[in-house]
Amino acid sequence: MKTAVLVIDVQRAFFEQETLPYDAAATINNINAVTEWARASGAPVVFIQHQNAQVIAGSDAWRLQQDLVVQPADQFVQKCTPDAFQNTILKPLLDQHDIDHLVICGYATEFCVDTTVRRSAALGYAVDLVADAHTTDNKPHSSGEFIRQHHNCTLPAITSFGVPVRALTTAELTRPVIATQAM
Repeated sequence: MKTAVLVIDVQRAFFEQETLPYDAAATINNINAVTEWARASGAPVVFIQHQNAQVIAGSDAWRLQQDLVVQPADQFVQKCTPDAFQNTILKPLLDQHDIDHLVICGYATEFCVDTTVRRSAALGYAVDLVADAHTTDNKPHSSGEFIRQHHNCTLPAITSFGVPVRALTTAELTRPVIATQAM
């Protein structure tokens, strides 16, 4: 499988405000570990940036969160809906690299992350949701922690797309695979 990492909406508007998303600092650290692993593996890293009337493309709020590690070879996609594929260059970009497996992390779990995981699977991509590298804000009806846990359990339970959707921690995803030789 050829893999790409999608980092969704980890922007200043969402991560540099008075009330931070659940486990924000650890989420950023885990995203950096995943993108470092991807680059070392030769996998493309794609940063997806949301824009709307409040988060205007090119504005300070629209820029990536300051602690994210970005490299010159990384790719960037702008979107206006929770679906990172809708009316964007993402699918042609992935096709250009013959990608069939996506590692997804970012913000907001129940909106853009959820929608992009489902759309990815519907398009035939195998998906690994990085269980400790996506987050959201606390809501009146639920905590950000519970929303994350809920999605880590429910998204992998979807089997109707015919491709695997797994929730793996950063450590599970990035640990080296040790080949064993038969003797």
